[in-house]
Amino acid sequence: MVPNPNSPTNSIENSKKHSKSEYIAAACQGDSGRGSRYSKFCILREEKMTWWTWMILGAVLLGAELLAIDAQFYLVFLGISAALVGLAGLLGLVMPEWVQWVVFAILALVFMVTFRRSLYMKIRGSAKGFSSSMAGGSVDVTSNIAPGERVRLKYRGTEWTAQNVSDKEIASGTRAKIVNVDGLTLQISAD
Repeated sequence: MVPNPNSPTNSIENSKKHSKSEYIAAACQGDSGRGSRYSKFCILREEKMTWWTWMILGAVLLGAELLAIDAQFYLVFLGISAALVGLAGLLGLVMPEWVQWVVFAILALVFMVTFRRSLYMKIRGSAKGFSSSMAGGSVDVTSNIAPGERVRLKYRGTEWTAQNVSDKEIASGTRAKIVNVDGLTLQISAD
């Protein structure tokens, strides 16, 4: 039995025989530990990162990146890592809190090193093999277009205003090449 450190019958010799962690454990049990100098550690000892805490942290980080802060995808990978640690807890994988933090850090680093650069470059439009410009593409012409004339054409599932910038008429039923994009207008010429 661990003696109460506040007990008047507790001698100095007895207190040296027990470790500090045993006193903290005794202070955290029942009413006898209230008010002892170690009772502040009871709060720290009982707090744990539950699975739903990780899920909330993940949602907040993802939401912050996607809605408010442009952190160049760092918060996305932190949020995904937090959600995965929460999912592990939800599925019943019991880990001490320090292990949860280590797993979170390792997952975040692996995701950032592995996926961040290529994903960020694709979204920003500068990755190899990824073209964000429509120039160079082709569009089906549905009516005759005289030089300088503007018409509405479908391109990639959306209706666009297209302007014939060449000096020749573009015939209906042919394909035209997109030379440039000026705002919301496709500048086209005969193929």
